[in-house]
Amino acid sequence: MLKRLNPEGVPKPGSPYSQCIEVDPGARWLYISGQVGVSPDGKIVEGIEGQLEQIWKNLLGVLKAAGMGPEDLIKVTTFLTRKEDIAASREARRRALGGAEPASTLLIVSGLASPDLLAEIEAVAAKK
Repeated sequence: MLKRLNPEGVPKPGSPYSQCIEVDPGARWLYISGQVGVSPDGKIVEGIEGQLEQIWKNLLGVLKAAGMGPEDLIKVTTFLTRKEDIAASREARRRALGGAEPASTLLIVSGLASPDLLAEIEAVAAKK
């Protein structure tokens, strides 16, 4: 079982996420490598919206393969190469997670593995 907390005395999240999540002992943990906007055929998707959609498809596919879903996400870390893509990232996340609120960090970085990649998302999930 996951206990999501947004304690008093700590700023309320500015978007759907939790300040912290407690995981019961005995849970099965899943560490998901950074997912990028590459489709199953190996091609980089064009544009930030397309890449973010593909990233979330990839990440949710990994969760599903492990018998988990968005509600099992503990922590999501998003890397963007452009500050102007923050709103698009938040919207894609909202659509993909359907109300799940994992702990979250968003970073603006100078680049990723390829100059054509605009975003990358890694995650940690847990389930009893």
